[in-house]
Amino acid sequence: MNKREFVRTMSAGAAGMVFMPDLSRLFDRVEHVPEAELAADEKFWAQVRSKFRINKDWINLENGYYCYQSEEVLARFMQHARDVNYQASWYMRNKRVTDKARVAARLAQMAGCKPSELIITRNTTESLDTVISGFDWKPGDHAVMATHDYGAMLDQFRLMARRYGMTNQMVEIPLDPKSDDEIVQLYANAITPRTRLLMVPHMVNISGHIMPVAKIADMAHARGVQVMVDGAHCFAHFDFKIPDLHCDYYGASLHKWLSAPLGTGILYVREDRIAALWPVWADPVSTPDASIVKLNHTGTHPCHTDLGIEDAINLHEMIGAKRKEERLRWLQQYWTSRVRGTPKIYLNTPTDPARSCAIANVGIEGVAPPDMAKRLMDEHKIFVVAINHATLKGCRVTPQVYTSTKELDAFVAALKVMAGAAA
Repeated sequence: MNKREFVRTMSAGAAGMVFMPDLSRLFDRVEHVPEAELAADEKFWAQVRSKFRINKDWINLENGYYCYQSEEVLARFMQHARDVNYQASWYMRNKRVTDKARVAARLAQMAGCKPSELIITRNTTESLDTVISGFDWKPGDHAVMATHDYGAMLDQFRLMARRYGMTNQMVEIPLDPKSDDEIVQLYANAITPRTRLLMVPHMVNISGHIMPVAKIADMAHARGVQVMVDGAHCFAHFDFKIPDLHCDYYGASLHKWLSAPLGTGILYVREDRIAALWPVWADPVSTPDASIVKLNHTGTHPCHTDLGIEDAINLHEMIGAKRKEERLRWLQQYWTSRVRGTPKIYLNTPTDPARSCAIANVGIEGVAPPDMAKRLMDEHKIFVVAINHATLKGCRVTPQVYTSTKELDAFVAALKVMAGAAA
């Protein structure tokens, strides 16, 4: 059985039904079309869009928080809940553990790591806070992170400082760096002899800036510092394998770009780093210190969400990681190229296309981000999120594969109207 046939039939239910047969045939027809060419084929992507129930009350350009599940993936998720409910305690005692391990193994295959290095969590925050809390911090230990890192993890580092007397140092990531070396040196300058952990975003969540993680990790490792990566917005967004980043720890959310059920994420821990981490919640004493299972003690939880991940993987693999990446980058470039250089409109996302993908951040001079987001919704029925950071002000814009150019055209027109009014 080849990979495409496997994706068609995997997790297709007891009846062995083909997974989304019409969409599968659609992708068969474009098997040999170059990804970059297909990215601009609006008729093709309209057929993909038809598999999602899109809210018509507004244009959704805030997919970065949570992406729609396709109708079939959502239906299967609801069926998983019914199946677990029907089997009740029998399922929990006889199938839950093996089913979760199977899904985790498929995620590990996607990530390019060993199944023994990856667990399913609820989200990126849980994943990375597990690592931050799991360090055996001592007074005077030092950690490095950026002001543009996600607030929940920064809060956890602050808690560790209060509890253990370790210290934290912030760096400021440039919005439009001249080179990778500029960024690597920024982190290198912050490292001290007491630095134990460096946190870096794979993609800056508020600007869409893709960071040179492998180069940063190599630099940090040469100085004896471990590296933890926030990949909340990267897994299933663009094509990569975690080991190629050379990091020690990686966390991501699956309800974002994988379009998996809400409350699903992953934690990767490099095999040789597992034993030294303390679990947040005690696992049975029989669990070996070197087993990542010790970090995954969740008690009873809604396990049907784990099963829904597998269906989301099926759809992702049907679309194809590289095809998806090309479409997402093309959508971002489609609208940013139409506003870049427009008076009063500024972009907070790197100009080099290789340094971003779907996410971009835009602002209007003289308009505060909360007011901008409110006016876009109230006056134009376009939903974005305001970013009112101390050093980055604008609105984050996150299209997905189901976003149409017609929607982006409406957004560009709205920005130009608002910029004209602000002139």
